[in-house]
Amino acid sequence: MTQSETTEAPQLRRVMGPGLLLLFVVGDILGTGVYALTGQVAKEVGGAAWLPFLVAFLIATVTAFSYLELVTKYPQAAGAALYAHKAFGIQFVTFLVAFVVMCSGITSASTASRFFAANFFTAFDLDWGKVGVVVLALLFMALLAAVNFRGVGESVKLNVVLTIVEITGLAMVILVGIWAFTGGGADVDFSRVVAFDTPQDKGTFLAVTTATSLAFFAMVGFEDSVNMAEETKDPVRIFPKVLLTGLGIAGVVYVIVAIVAVALVPVGVLADSETPLIEVVKAGAPGLPIEAILPFISMFAVANTALINMLMASRLIYGMARQHVLPPVLGTIHPKRHSPWVAIVFTTLIAFGLIFYVSAVANSSAIAVLGGTTSLLLLAVFAMVNIAVLVLRRDVHAAGGHFRTPTALPVVGFLASAYLVLPFSGRPAQQYLLAGILILIGIVLFGITTLINRQLGIRGKGIIDPTHLGDAP
Repeated sequence: MTQSETTEAPQLRRVMGPGLLLLFVVGDILGTGVYALTGQVAKEVGGAAWLPFLVAFLIATVTAFSYLELVTKYPQAAGAALYAHKAFGIQFVTFLVAFVVMCSGITSASTASRFFAANFFTAFDLDWGKVGVVVLALLFMALLAAVNFRGVGESVKLNVVLTIVEITGLAMVILVGIWAFTGGGADVDFSRVVAFDTPQDKGTFLAVTTATSLAFFAMVGFEDSVNMAEETKDPVRIFPKVLLTGLGIAGVVYVIVAIVAVALVPVGVLADSETPLIEVVKAGAPGLPIEAILPFISMFAVANTALINMLMASRLIYGMARQHVLPPVLGTIHPKRHSPWVAIVFTTLIAFGLIFYVSAVANSSAIAVLGGTTSLLLLAVFAMVNIAVLVLRRDVHAAGGHFRTPTALPVVGFLASAYLVLPFSGRPAQQYLLAGILILIGIVLFGITTLINRQLGIRGKGIIDPTHLGDAP
């Protein structure tokens, strides 16, 4: 071997121990979902809104076991695209998985932008109507693009601060509930907590599955932690207990917040509000400063989530363009800022389109449509991951000593995820339309890139290396 072949490439630093990784996992899960969608979940099932959150937690936990086997078997920062690549070896499938993950980031950030706008008007006691919310949501996305363009990256320390902020907001809601339950003077109705008030066209089971498919948006984020595998100390030992602990904390918080919400606020009021937890604080502790503080905490909590999602989306687009599976122009780097400015513009325009569409066309809550589309896209990816973990059991060349999940769990995870993806789970058609449009854009771009590669005589470069998809420029 030559000297150049034996020289090792630079490696990421393994700086994350159990504590920092736990904060990363919890911070990535907590955020827009529970802050924004509690009312929409209650709209589907009535006062038993805690049940869909619990079911979503159980499904996420089962899928997390599959991620644990794969991330400890292949401790590389690539996630689902890497697992699809190793399991199936089909270029187009790998591309679709990466593109769907990218789209889920955009829909998630778009959900956050709508929620940010709603909280802004609540915080400053303004009422500019539906148009005002849309305009501010678009401005928020434009601001994210500007920050992204400047090349801002996430840091573990910043994540710690923002996680504390997110947890503080939810802790306030829980404390308000405890104060109200123990004689604070608020009107508490525990009978609502066990009451099912489902739409007339749905039975209880279908209503729960519909609500679960929406509540699942609150549980996503744990899958992002696998991208920290190369920066975690001893990932084979640390990842299993930390990821499951983080999921458990998030699940308990969500169930408690849902119980507090429906016990203090009538379901109709929760369902009609784009800021449901603020309604909870108003009902449980009227006149206290918490009512004025929570909107600002909510905005702060979702802003970083949205920025991280758009950073991820633009870098995935950039990475795919650099590997000749998307048009080369999407991999253009700004000469001064050294950021993928065309990819940033592209992902921001998609977000603009989503915000415009749900505001002008969607019949139900814009936040519910965008959040539901995010969960739809990621549940499809989770179904694939649960299959991949079984397929890759035959890979005898992988590193030994990795975590191994019981075989029944990936099967259950696949069936549950696939069910929540399919139409008979009660998922609204608007979510399928949005997801279909996004995937169609990817397929068209993939086809255009194939023609460009043929014209330029590029051979063998259209093969995705998943470990470099998200490389920053």
